[in-house]
Amino acid sequence: MKLPSKSKPYKIPEYSLTGDLLSFLTCNLQYRYQNKGTLPPSKPVQRWFGEFIHGVLEEAFLEWKYKQNSFPWDWKEDIRPIEEQIDLRLQVRGLYSYDEDLFFSKANHPEVDDLNEHDHKKLASARAERAINVWGKDLFPLIDSSELLIKGIRKMPNYNEKTSRSNYYGINGVVDVLTSMKINDLEQSNLDNFNNTIIEFLKKDPSFQKNISQHGDIEDYEIIIDYKGMKRPPTIMNDSKAEDKWETHKQQILTYSWLRSKQEDAKPIVAGIIFYLNELVPSKEDLALIKEELKNDLTDVGAEFESDVELILNWQEDDKAPDLSDEFKINRSIRIINVNEKEKDYALVKFDSVVADIEDSLIREMKGCRIQEAWKADSDERTCSACDFRTFCKNNSVKTKDIKIP
Repeated sequence: MKLPSKSKPYKIPEYSLTGDLLSFLTCNLQYRYQNKGTLPPSKPVQRWFGEFIHGVLEEAFLEWKYKQNSFPWDWKEDIRPIEEQIDLRLQVRGLYSYDEDLFFSKANHPEVDDLNEHDHKKLASARAERAINVWGKDLFPLIDSSELLIKGIRKMPNYNEKTSRSNYYGINGVVDVLTSMKINDLEQSNLDNFNNTIIEFLKKDPSFQKNISQHGDIEDYEIIIDYKGMKRPPTIMNDSKAEDKWETHKQQILTYSWLRSKQEDAKPIVAGIIFYLNELVPSKEDLALIKEELKNDLTDVGAEFESDVELILNWQEDDKAPDLSDEFKINRSIRIINVNEKEKDYALVKFDSVVADIEDSLIREMKGCRIQEAWKADSDERTCSACDFRTFCKNNSVKTKDIKIP
């Protein structure tokens, strides 16, 4: 008797908004080595800070939720224990900070006895402290859920029965914060009897107000919030090779909105908010980029703050960082994204396009094409200079010097 052969397992490729979409757009070849080849970067400082600031804000919210601590929080007493906990979690995963970015941990520096704030609070700690004390008091009361995993499924773009891996693909992402609000909150700002800065920004945004008015008599709605451990990106890219982070971040929020709308308990999503947390404590490198963007009209926040703009334009990199106003830094750290069906559809088409490019490269490699021929390496100079694969990358924009062996 002839036994039937077992059919091949049916697998749907999964793509995440950050791990796949953003990584692939940064550099196709780097994405191949790091995500598909499981070759982690030797100095994942940017990844460390992103995960660090997300972890600190998540733990700070839980701390506030159960203890209802009043603001501002003291760095040494309230925030540093949270930072140390998150830092140890990341070390277990092989993610470490530079000493100039974080406090000296007693685990690594047993010689440190006094946790003096002046001596030991570094850049990452300063940003975490400002993020909690500037936005925590307004954000935490609005949070309905945090670190929410959302998933969805779409038809595989350019599907071919003979060559495609599947006729569908999955999308997944983690929403940092989901807020559930009522229309009346915009009129009264009556949360816990104090004015809410986030609501005030929403009230002043004309696109958001128009979106609210189009929802008729719906009382409850949701807003998706995402943290970014980076400065506010320029609105227009000078380097054609660089990823357009301004547009990519918008597409990320819109795709999150589509995924969330597919869940049973979802309410209408009328907006997204991105917090660019580096803007609260900009580094000298950030200030240099902000200065360039202001000079070339490549940013949407700045011109209305004349005194701050003057300080930045007159600042030189060897000088002490200028004393910028809190209002300037707060306005640069928040961005409101309008959410509607047309924008969501456009974002999904763009995501489909990225998935099609990834699948095309994967299939070409499976058919025997060499890695560097199957995956493009066409990124900006900053990405190339920090890439571990630049020494053998054919398309490296930062040409390394030949090593001469005597």
